[in-house]
Amino acid sequence: MERIPSSQITPENIYLSRRHFIQSSLLTAGGAILAACAPGNPISTTNPTLDSSLQVSATTDELGIPVTSYYGITNYTNFYEFTPAKTRVADLAKDFPLSPWQIQIGGLVNHPGVYDIDDLVSQFDPGEHILRMRCVETWAMVIPWNGFPLSRIIKLVEPTSDAHFVRFESMYNPNLMPGQSDTSFSWPYVEGLRLDEAMHELTLLATGIYGKPLTPQNGGPIRLVVPWKYGFKSIKSLVKIDFVAEMPTSFWTAANPREYGFYANVNPEVPHPRWSQSEEQYYNEQNARPTQLFNGYQDQVSSLYSGLDLKTHF
Repeated sequence: MERIPSSQITPENIYLSRRHFIQSSLLTAGGAILAACAPGNPISTTNPTLDSSLQVSATTDELGIPVTSYYGITNYTNFYEFTPAKTRVADLAKDFPLSPWQIQIGGLVNHPGVYDIDDLVSQFDPGEHILRMRCVETWAMVIPWNGFPLSRIIKLVEPTSDAHFVRFESMYNPNLMPGQSDTSFSWPYVEGLRLDEAMHELTLLATGIYGKPLTPQNGGPIRLVVPWKYGFKSIKSLVKIDFVAEMPTSFWTAANPREYGFYANVNPEVPHPRWSQSEEQYYNEQNARPTQLFNGYQDQVSSLYSGLDLKTHF
C-alpha cells in the first residue's frame, strides 16, 4: 500500500469531526440473516473535542494510516453481549463493573491458576502497540492498544506437549450484558487460536487504549487482540483461557460455519458469502482502500500458514 505523505495526514482535531459509520448488522433467529457484522454506510456527525489527556506516540501506523480517534474507538464497536447496534454499546456498557476481575487459566498446562488482572498488569507492564483492526464487515480502524504479548502468559503457565490450541471464553452474565438474553446464540462467547498463533509476538492481551484503561464497550478490563485476523477473533472481557488438544468451536463458527471459519484471516481473495472483502473503509476516511492479505501483516505471519490452503481454511 502506498504511504500517505505527512502533508496529507488529517490532524486529529479535524478528522474527529468527520463522518462516522452507521450502525448495521441486525440479528434474527432461524433461517434469517446471521452476521458477526454486516457492511455499513458512513454518516455525518459532530464529535466532542479531543481529550487533552490522551497518550499516543504516533499519529499514524507504519503504513501512514491515521490513528483512529479515541471517540471513534469507544463509540463505534461490535459487542454482541450488549447489543448488535454498534453505536449503542457504549451506553449499555457504561455501568459494567471492571473490578475486581480474574482470569482462570488451565487445561493442558503445568501451572494452572486464577490470576488477578491487576497482578498481570503489574507483572507484565503493558506497552503501546499501534495496530490495524479490520472487521469482517469491511470497516477498519488503527488503534493504539496498551497491552502485552499473550506469549508471556503462555510461558508462565507452561503448556504440555499435548496442547495444540488455546480456547478463550468471555464473561457470561445476562444481568449485566443484556445481549446475552438472545437465546438464538450459544453463550458464552468463545474463540480459539492455534498455539503457534497464540505465541506470535503480534498476539496481545490488551488492557488499555490511548494510555487509558480499556473501557467496558471495548472489552475491558482485558481482551485479546489478533491484528491479522477479522475483529470477531479478538474476544473481549476475558475470564477464562484453556489450553486444549483439539480445535475449539468458536462462537461465530457455531452460529454459522459457512460464513465464519475458525481461522478468520483477513484475505481479499476470500469473499464473505454475502459481500466482497476486496476493499475496506477506515473510520473517518473518505475513500475505501484495497484490503491487504493478513491485514498488511503478511511479512510477520505468513509463515504460520505455509502449505495451508487459505481459501479452504478461511
